[in-house]
Amino acid sequence: MTVVVVTDSAARIPAPLRARWGIPEVPLHILADGADLSDGVDDMPADLMERGRVSTAAATPEELRAAYRRAHAASDGDGVVAVHVSAELSGTVGAAWAAAGEFGDAVRVVDSRSAAMGAGFVALAAARAAADGAELAVVAAAAATAAERGRAYLVVQRLESLRRSGRIGGAGAWLGTALSLKPLLRIDNGKLVLAQRIRTAGKAIAAMVERVCDTVGDQSAAIAVHHVDDPDGAAELAATLADRLPQCPPAIVTGLGPVLGLHVGPGALGVCVDPAAPQY
Repeated sequence: MTVVVVTDSAARIPAPLRARWGIPEVPLHILADGADLSDGVDDMPADLMERGRVSTAAATPEELRAAYRRAHAASDGDGVVAVHVSAELSGTVGAAWAAAGEFGDAVRVVDSRSAAMGAGFVALAAARAAADGAELAVVAAAAATAAERGRAYLVVQRLESLRRSGRIGGAGAWLGTALSLKPLLRIDNGKLVLAQRIRTAGKAIAAMVERVCDTVGDQSAAIAVHHVDDPDGAAELAATLADRLPQCPPAIVTGLGPVLGLHVGPGALGVCVDPAAPQY
């Protein structure tokens, strides 16, 4: 058999792509009005983003342990590489380490140091190495290399969502008084940080496009465009990137989902890039 790669629902890999590469997904959680809802499994309330008492939670060690046990059996003993959302943004990596202890060296946990398809591309890079017949250590190394080269950018519309989430590093100096800003954010070594202060959403998106183009350069790259309740904006952004980067495969376009969406708010648009990666 081959090494099996496991990820979590914050990676936002579309289901057909996960099926193609054989990547099981462990759901993260939404806690809303006393209910514990599993991301990607349970139906989410239509007004989830507008509710005041909603929070998110990591996958539990028990959930992860069960997923790793199934994946290890499916690998016929070849092992498991577990790629999860950044430890700076979620407790899932910590839970993964606790869960992996049962398996010794047979389960390797990799912190993607990213989120959404920033983590998804790391899992896909590992899955490609596994499909090529690589042994466990080589598959884990492929994931670690992809985590180093990946880039992710985000433009938000509602700063109050970020303020409540506490997920943006170094925000204290500007977030409280920057309600008119539409900042360009990036993920830096696993942390969501301010990349550029911009006054309008249009200029922020244009700046994000420039950052992506600078990241890709003349090479090919795998690109994903994400959104929170703005499919038209995501489609327009993907079309702009296709026009600017004709050497790249078409972008994967998908929603950020409820777990990430609650932290960045409706209207957010993001781009994740895996430079020099093949089309998946």
